[in-house]
Amino acid sequence: MELFQLETFLAVAREKSFSRAASRLHRTQSAVSQTISKLEEDLGEKLFDRSSRNGSLTDAGQLLVTYAEELLNVREEARDALQELRTLHQGKLVFAANEFTSRYPAIATALQALPDETVLDGEVVALDGEGRPSFNLLQNYASSGTKLIYYVFDVLILAGCDVMGEPCTRRRALLEEHILPRLSEPIRFSLQFKASVKDLIASVKAQGLEGLVAKRADSKYEPGRRSGAWQKMRVNRGQEFVIGGYTVGGRTFDALIFGYYEDGRLVYAGRTRNGLTPSLRAGLMKRFDGLETKECPFVNLPESRGGRWGQGLTADKMKDCRWLRPALVGRFEFAEWTPDRHLRHSRFAGLRDDKKPQDVGREEG
Repeated sequence: MELFQLETFLAVAREKSFSRAASRLHRTQSAVSQTISKLEEDLGEKLFDRSSRNGSLTDAGQLLVTYAEELLNVREEARDALQELRTLHQGKLVFAANEFTSRYPAIATALQALPDETVLDGEVVALDGEGRPSFNLLQNYASSGTKLIYYVFDVLILAGCDVMGEPCTRRRALLEEHILPRLSEPIRFSLQFKASVKDLIASVKAQGLEGLVAKRADSKYEPGRRSGAWQKMRVNRGQEFVIGGYTVGGRTFDALIFGYYEDGRLVYAGRTRNGLTPSLRAGLMKRFDGLETKECPFVNLPESRGGRWGQGLTADKMKDCRWLRPALVGRFEFAEWTPDRHLRHSRFAGLRDDKKPQDVGREEG
């Protein structure tokens, strides 16, 4: 299963049309159809119901959507990490993936103090007013004027000497001894926290952070490999939301549409297909029986645009929505709220029959 096959598959799944997906991918419809057919052949599963007018997803297709989105999300994060790998050679700052000195001038200027022929690994972070990393501020920092911080957590090459074979503890000691004394704001050292996993997770949740990264103290630096020597744990935020509809697709449905009450009115917050297994979908469809309504229960729909991450529900997208009376409450996990009051990386965790829909509001923090 190739990445371009998954990208093609997701384009068709999101557009609900082979022709629109082909236009978006700048390919012919025949080429898109051939790619999907080859993917179905490799998997031994039908991913789309070709007999339906909009080529809706089968149950196997719905499962693959979740897998593909998570895999491509990891790929995007890896690409971002590569873009943040820096080399200083003969006084010129070079970025491993592309040249963006002009994009991050303050960081580039601060890194000029590095020894020649030095390679660091780190991450550019935008902090909100409370000092928490914000993905949305990072994406829109040019227009918001947000200060960016470059957190350094590893060194690969130090003054021309390859140190990737050294243990992680030794590499970090080299950082503290030979590199950090040369650097100043907006460069910071990513500190190590010596605490139990239980305490760390509790602290992450209390501060509204996204997760943890753990590395083996004796591990080597292995570029391009996911060897298990380091682990990334996302500690999602979560709260209850009211289910007000779903999008069509497959034998049951494609995604849940949900929101919260504000001043007595139901406000749309997002939709998700993550966390929904075939058995969960079937069970939810039974709970939907008798709740169907032609009226959209969300006061802020339709929205004027789809938004940066496609969570916006426009009038065109609402054609594929089916509405429910707001009687069911579910627990949803998510990474963060976006500026346009949608959720990023949301996932259904289960129904909450002990919660009244009218009591569900947006939880702060």
